[in-house]
Amino acid sequence: MFYGTEFQHVAPFRTQLLKWVGNKQRFAHQLASYFPTDIRTYFEPFLGSGAVLAALQPRQAIGSDAFGPLMEIWTTLASDPEQVVQWYRTRYDEYSALEKPEGYERIKARYNASPNGADLLFLCRSCYGGVVRFRKSDGYMSTPCGAHTPITPGSFAQRAQIWRRRLVGATFIKMDFSEAMQRAESGDLIYCDPPYTQSQTILYRGQGFELTRLMDEIVTCKERGVRVALSIDGKKKSGRVDCHLDIPQGLFEREVFVDCGRSMLRRFQREGESLEDEVVHDRLLLTY
Repeated sequence: MFYGTEFQHVAPFRTQLLKWVGNKQRFAHQLASYFPTDIRTYFEPFLGSGAVLAALQPRQAIGSDAFGPLMEIWTTLASDPEQVVQWYRTRYDEYSALEKPEGYERIKARYNASPNGADLLFLCRSCYGGVVRFRKSDGYMSTPCGAHTPITPGSFAQRAQIWRRRLVGATFIKMDFSEAMQRAESGDLIYCDPPYTQSQTILYRGQGFELTRLMDEIVTCKERGVRVALSIDGKKKSGRVDCHLDIPQGLFEREVFVDCGRSMLRRFQREGESLEDEVVHDRLLLTY
């Protein structure tokens, strides 16, 4: 209990569907354990990999993101999961029919010529280190082929069905975070996991993200009784660096640090190193 709030009891859920920078899959249950039990509608306006939404399994939810190809994956999973499975199977066969990395590069080139959810789905599961990165100037997806072998279509199909059942209460909409947050009403909960200002500018739209605009929306949400939980930069370099953020005084009632393990981006940049010096702690801020 904290200030009269009863918190969730959420079991770990580690069956990953999408790979994404900042993916919260391994500790999504820890984050959700700080959410209140009396949520009317759950909002996640920076949906990304959807890990926290799937771990929580709310009765009613709106998941959204401004990135069209990503939302094409989620909306199709909700309406026609077999289509998503077919997307993956077709591209897995295309990838496997050619010498590595030719098949991957062909799919990536097609995506970059015309961004779409079907190609992005396979690329995020087969790219190097699972770090889907985009060029700032034009959104070009630049991550090379991964050394690993992507999961089989059969394994992906099983995951897709598990995720579809977990997301049965969710509606998915492509929209800017401010529009999503303005839809929330008293008694709702918004979980924000925006691009981290000190580490995730390689994300699509991450280069232009403004934390001050998000803080303004959180202020207005709090004023009308909407509860907000925010994941944001915390501690880097195994605790040696405390990320400074411009956060309005008194906006949040509680601050928690969550151990995220070794930096995903550093694993990409420093392949083969143990990275004991690169443990990251996310900051979880709660308005309640």
